[in-house]
Amino acid sequence: MSERLVLVVDSDPDQRRRATTQLAAWGYAPVAVSSAEEALEVVGRHRFALALVALRLPGLSGVELLRRAPALAATPVVMITEGGAGAQVVEAIQAGADEFLRRPFTAADLERAVRSALGRPRAAAAGGGPADEDGARLERELALLVSPAMREIQAIVEQAARADVTVLVCGETGVGKELVARAIHARSPRRRAPFVKVNCAAVPRELLESELFGHERGAFTGAHQRKLGRFELADGGTIFLDEIGELHPALQAKLLHVLQDGEFSRVGGHHNITVDVRVIGATNRDLTREVAAGRFREDLFYRLNVINILVPPLRERREEIPGLVRYFVERYARLFGLPEPPITEEALEALVQYPWPGNIRELENFVKRMIVLQDPTLPRTLTAPSVVAATPADPLEPFAATRGLSLKEISRRAVLEAEREVIRRALEQCRWNRVKTARMLKISYRALLYKIKDMGLKQDSAAS
Repeated sequence: MSERLVLVVDSDPDQRRRATTQLAAWGYAPVAVSSAEEALEVVGRHRFALALVALRLPGLSGVELLRRAPALAATPVVMITEGGAGAQVVEAIQAGADEFLRRPFTAADLERAVRSALGRPRAAAAGGGPADEDGARLERELALLVSPAMREIQAIVEQAARADVTVLVCGETGVGKELVARAIHARSPRRRAPFVKVNCAAVPRELLESELFGHERGAFTGAHQRKLGRFELADGGTIFLDEIGELHPALQAKLLHVLQDGEFSRVGGHHNITVDVRVIGATNRDLTREVAAGRFREDLFYRLNVINILVPPLRERREEIPGLVRYFVERYARLFGLPEPPITEEALEALVQYPWPGNIRELENFVKRMIVLQDPTLPRTLTAPSVVAATPADPLEPFAATRGLSLKEISRRAVLEAEREVIRRALEQCRWNRVKTARMLKISYRALLYKIKDMGLKQDSAAS
């Protein structure tokens, strides 16, 4: 079934066999090919939950495969690299790689990369890997959130975890809403069951119902076999609906029914399926305004908003930046096989002072670039480019809503401005290649086109 299908693209037969054997032992269904050309044929016939792609391949490279396979745009990708591939790693990041796995790798290395790319712990399967590793990483990341606001949120998380109710996590893009959701799950009685993430903005609208609720064989053209939806996969655990404000009204109605009655039917099905799932939603939108505008159901909003957690932007938590920088430096230097660069006080101060409109996600990607772009033969220093040290002429308004209350107009404007800036930068980095940009931002191509139009972004207005 497609929710367990993993594409493995590697020309090394021994490595390919080792990866497929390990994936199969974990309960996945690997599909192995030896070239990018073979992979292009396969991705046209199947939808994959994950792709494991070697950077160096005969013929087309792994990067070229990502560029030529729009079907992989919404698929998490682990890129297998070797030493001395720094420049290609940068290209791979821009092409849409989510994680990197350096040869030679162990089963534990593969496990970490797969879990990180999927963005959720793997459901228990035969020969399961070290589940407590995810917990250790989660606790370490939570320990970095030292600001008073985030300490208060962690206290709320402890309380929310014990009560089996829906939670709505609000905040700008990249502030750490998923981390909050994972913490709630990890501290709840459901912690040994699956945590399943769905980005409602990354899946095309016409496919999202099938992704969430599954479909029966013959439900539509191309539905050659029954597919379990994410709600069924999350049974007994937690489903995290990221960007829940993007749900189409018809899907809002179906989600409301699940929240009310705990049941649904697959696309093309005639029988109700009962599930026991906790729902955590996340949004960077002001849902009260969406309700007032008729774009989001009021009854669904109240069902979701039993507990409301507002995560403040990174610019209001500057004391966390030094710890986050060191954490990302250590993690990605190890991942890329490069020495950890010394962090100068000047560089750290520049990073602390920058407003980070894309928040933690932007900071993380910036640290990745600093590590891989510098010549590994030179002494490494984390010296931020001048753009980082500069303060924007028009600083963003504070994201000033209070925890537990409806997001105000000032919040909406700040979120939109931050999102616009992130999208503008991504477009410039990808030279306005919209397919690459959508892949980089992990949103659907259609969603990107809508945002470009809605935000008034124009190519001729971008910096050259």
